[in-house]
Amino acid sequence: MTVDILIPTYNRPTALAVTLTSLIAQTYRGFRVIISDQTEDSNPAESGEVQAVLRVLRAHNHNVEVHKHLPRRGIAEQRQFLLEQATAPYVLFLDDDLILEPYVVERMLAAIKEEGCGFVGSAVIGLSFIDDIRPQEQKIELWEGRVQPEIVKPETPEWERWRLHNAANLYHVQQQLGLTPKQQRKYHVAWVGGCVIYDTAKLRSIGGYSFWRELPPEHCGEDVLVQKRLMALHGGCGIIPSGVYHQELPTTIVNRDVPADKYVYRK
Repeated sequence: MTVDILIPTYNRPTALAVTLTSLIAQTYRGFRVIISDQTEDSNPAESGEVQAVLRVLRAHNHNVEVHKHLPRRGIAEQRQFLLEQATAPYVLFLDDDLILEPYVVERMLAAIKEEGCGFVGSAVIGLSFIDDIRPQEQKIELWEGRVQPEIVKPETPEWERWRLHNAANLYHVQQQLGLTPKQQRKYHVAWVGGCVIYDTAKLRSIGGYSFWRELPPEHCGEDVLVQKRLMALHGGCGIIPSGVYHQELPTTIVNRDVPADKYVYRK
C-alpha cells in the first residue's frame, strides 16, 4: 500500500461512519485504513453503521485495522500511536467528522509526490457558511514554483494565512478562480487541520508526535507544531479545490488552554 489513512476517533459512531463512507468511492485505491478509538464506555467502531461501511471497504479490497487505544493521554499521543502502526510511505491523517469528494486522496497523493515536501493539506470547508462571504479573509498566496521550506511564526503576516480556512472561505475562492480537480493549485499555508497527507519518513525524522510526553493530556495544536517543523525543513502546502467538508459537529477537544506549538517551544 502507498497510503495509510489514519483516523483518530472518540465517541462519534455516526460521524465516523459518514467519514468512512466517503472513502469507498475514492478514485485512488491503494490505501489501508487504520482507526484508533479512545472512547472509554462504548465501542463506536462496533456500531451497526460503522461495521456496515467497514464491510464495504473490505469488499473493495482495502485492509482495515481497528484499535482500541486507552487510556487517553491526549490527541498528540493518539496521533503518535497511529503513526507507529503505519507502514506505507505516506500517511493521511483524517479527522473522524469529514466528508471527502472522490478525487481527494488521489489529488493529495499526486501533489506530495510532485513537490517532495513534508505535507500537503486539504483544508476543511463548512458549507453552512456558503452564504457568508468574507472578502477580508480570502487572501490566497498561490505557489508559482516548487514548494520550498518556510518559517512561519505567530504575529507575522504569514501567520494570518489561517483565516483562509475559516468558514467557507476556501470554497468561495475556488469558485472565484474557476478551479477544478484537474486544474488544482497549491498555496502557502500557516497550517492545515483535519485532512493532511505526510511523507512518513519526513514526519518520523522530526520525531512525529513524540512530544506528547511534554504535554498535559488536555491540549490542542499538535498538528500546528508538526507542520511548522516540517515546513521549516521540507516545505508544505495546501491544495485548492479542497474537496473536504466538515460535518460541523461540536469539538471533542474542549480545553484549548494548552496549544502544543506554544507550550512545547516555551519549555
